[in-house]
Amino acid sequence: MIDAPRPLPTGWPTTEAEATAVQDELRGRVILDEPGPEPGAPLIAVGVDVAYDDERDVVVAAAVALDAATFDVVEEATAVGRVAFPYVPGLLAFREIPTVLAVLDRLTVTPGLVVCDGYGLAHPRRFGLASHLGVLTGLPTIGVAKNPFTFTYDAPGSERGDTSPLLDGAEEVGRALRTQRGVKPVFVSVGHRVSLDHACAWSLALSPRFRLPETTRAADSLCRRALAEGTG
Repeated sequence: MIDAPRPLPTGWPTTEAEATAVQDELRGRVILDEPGPEPGAPLIAVGVDVAYDDERDVVVAAAVALDAATFDVVEEATAVGRVAFPYVPGLLAFREIPTVLAVLDRLTVTPGLVVCDGYGLAHPRRFGLASHLGVLTGLPTIGVAKNPFTFTYDAPGSERGDTSPLLDGAEEVGRALRTQRGVKPVFVSVGHRVSLDHACAWSLALSPRFRLPETTRAADSLCRRALAEGTG
């Protein structure tokens, strides 16, 4: 059995209006004028991912810390929490943030970069999970998503490393990045304390063989194992 989920934080938003107000308040704390860690610098990159146990209305979060140079697993952790908010497009982070914070607290290493399976500024209110998590933890964060959400882009070139702007009208909110030749792009956006150039460079560096970064792949695998094994 999955262990008992943690209770929600006191005062956690319960309505769409409350959650939107929190987004509006926290969005002003996103730091956009720091380049973040230099691509190729020695650091611990942490991937975070979540999965749902719909029968029990709980969310399982996984965090996997990798040596960014070797991709060796340094540490990993899982945590279980109550699904914290109804499903509302644009407010999905509120379903997951308490449990993601809990799993990061279980790590003994300090992340040099956190890679979220989702969005940062590439969000209707410019405050997706990566930005939300970055503001609450103070850590450099980026979002690497599998689809472009509601935004538009022209296909980047077919070669590894090719990019094209991810656009909301004329505004660039992220980039489509080809991580492998001839493979569908991923969609990179700034979360907190990392520039878009560095976010793309790190996304590419962390994806040496597959479409998705090794951080995302490891966290997804751990999430699936936690659900299958019934552990938290």
